[in-house]
Amino acid sequence: MNHLEDRRSRLQVALDDLKTRRERNVLGQFATPGPLALEIVRATRGMLDEDAELAFLDPAFGTGAFYSALLRVFPPGEVKTARGHEIDAHYGAPARELWEPTGLDLDFRDFTTVEPPRDDGMGLVDLIVCNPPYVRHHHIVPATKTRLAAQVYKELGIRVSGLAGLYVYFMLLGHKWLNPDAMSAWLVPSEFMDVNYGSAVKRYLLAHVDLLRVHRFDPAEVQFGDALVSSAVVWFRNRASGQDGRPEFTFGGSIAEPRSRCRVTTAELRDAPKWTRFPDPHTRATETPHTNRGTVLGDFFSIRRGIVTGANRFFVLDEAKAAALSIPSRFLTPVLPSPRHLGTDVVNGDDRGNPQLDRKLFLFDCRVRHDDLAKDAPGAAAYLASGEDAGLHKGYLALRRNPWYAQEHRDPTPFLCTYMGRSSCGKAPFRVIHNRSQAIATNVYLMLYPKGRLSQMAQDASVQDATWASLRRIVEQEWRWGGRTYGGGLHKVEPGELARFPADALLDDLPELRSAAQPSLL
Repeated sequence: MNHLEDRRSRLQVALDDLKTRRERNVLGQFATPGPLALEIVRATRGMLDEDAELAFLDPAFGTGAFYSALLRVFPPGEVKTARGHEIDAHYGAPARELWEPTGLDLDFRDFTTVEPPRDDGMGLVDLIVCNPPYVRHHHIVPATKTRLAAQVYKELGIRVSGLAGLYVYFMLLGHKWLNPDAMSAWLVPSEFMDVNYGSAVKRYLLAHVDLLRVHRFDPAEVQFGDALVSSAVVWFRNRASGQDGRPEFTFGGSIAEPRSRCRVTTAELRDAPKWTRFPDPHTRATETPHTNRGTVLGDFFSIRRGIVTGANRFFVLDEAKAAALSIPSRFLTPVLPSPRHLGTDVVNGDDRGNPQLDRKLFLFDCRVRHDDLAKDAPGAAAYLASGEDAGLHKGYLALRRNPWYAQEHRDPTPFLCTYMGRSSCGKAPFRVIHNRSQAIATNVYLMLYPKGRLSQMAQDASVQDATWASLRRIVEQEWRWGGRTYGGGLHKVEPGELARFPADALLDDLPELRSAAQPSLL
C-alpha cells in the first residue's frame, strides 16, 4: 500500500496548492501529515484486540491520510468495511478515485447532517480515527450552530457553548455511530483541555465513554505547518469507565515515546479546571487547582483588558506626529507602546505624567462633534476627515461609537501584565509592568486595578513596589497553571484566568491584607 500513500501525499500537496491559505482556514482544512497519521493509527492498533474485524469511519476524510495508514498497519481482512465523509469535492472526488479499488465508501454529504445507516450492510462502526475540521466559531453561521447544539443535546444531553469550534461538534456527534466497545482516536486542538467551551468535550469524555489516553504534543513543535494550533490525540472506548478509571496523560516527544507521562484518576480530572497540567513536571502531585486555593488575584484586583481602538495606526500617535497635526493636548492621552517596544518593566513618569520613554505615544481621544471641532481645533478635524476618507468610520467598532472616533475610557493603573508571549528557558511568557506614569494601555496588556484595602494601601509608593514584586513572583510561579497554549509555544492569559492566579505571595509580602482577604467567588 506504500505506492498508494505516495500517490495520496502528492495529491494532497497538489490540491492544497489550488486553494489559498485563507480558503482552507475558513473551512478548517489542515491536512494530517502522513507520518503523524501513521503514528496515531499504530498507537490505536495497540489498544485493540488482536484479530478483530473492524468497521472503520473517518468523518473528515480529506484525501485519506488515516485510511492510508489503516491499510498499512492492519493486516488484510481485519478491516471489513471502511467509510469516509468529505464535504468538499475538491478533495473528495480525487480521493474517491484513488481509493475506490480498496472498497472504500466515500460519502460527500456533511457528516453532521447524516444519520448512521441501518440498512445498507454497514451500520455502526468499531473504529473512528479523525482529524475533524478546525473551523473557529466565528466562521460557523448562527443557524448551523443552533442546529449542531440541538443535535448534541438531543443525543447526549450536553450543552455546547456558542464559542466552540466545529471539531467539538464532530467529536460529540460521532458518538451515535459507535458500536458498544468501539474505539475512537481524535486529533484535535488541545485548547479544549483549558478553555471554558471545552467543558462539553471533557464532560463527554468523563461521563459517556471510557477515556484511555490523551497525548498532548509540545506546543513548540507545531504538527501542522499552516495552523498555529497546539494539538492533542484523544483515545477512548464506547463503554462506561467506572469510578476507578485512570486514563494516561502523555506530553511531548512522540506518541510512542513521550517525554513525560502519568496516570490520572477520573475524580482528579473532574476537579481540574485545566487538563494541560497533566503531566506537568513542574507540578507536585499534592498541589490542587486554583479553585481550591483560597485567595486569588481577583480578590485584590479588578482586571480589564486595555482599550481596543479598532485602528491603532490612526489613533495612536507619537509626539512628533501629534505636534505636526496640531492636535491639542486635551485630546491626547499618554499610552504605553506594545510590549516588544517597551524595553523596561518599570515605567517612570515626568512632571506631566507622561512616560519617560525614548518615544512617547499618545491616544487620540476626542468626543467633540466634528462640526464644533472644525472651529476650535482645525488640525484635529482635518485628521479625522482623513480617517473618514480612509473608511475608518465604517469599521466594526467605529459604527458602535458616537462619535465614531470616541475611545473607551481607562484610568491609568500602576500594574499591567502582558497577555500573550512565548516562554524561553522555562521563564514566564508574561511580563508584569510597574507603571509609575499616567499612561494607559491598549489591548495587548491586561490592566490590574487594586481594589478594597489594597486600593487604599497602594497610594504609598513602597506598597506599590512590594505589590509589583509579588505580582512578578506570582506570574513566574503560576503561569503554567493559568492561560492557554497555542502552537509554536505561544501562551495567552485572559482577564478571568489571571484573576484566578493564587495570591499567596501577595499576602506574604503585605500581611495587612490578610484581614481584608475574602474567599474568592471566581
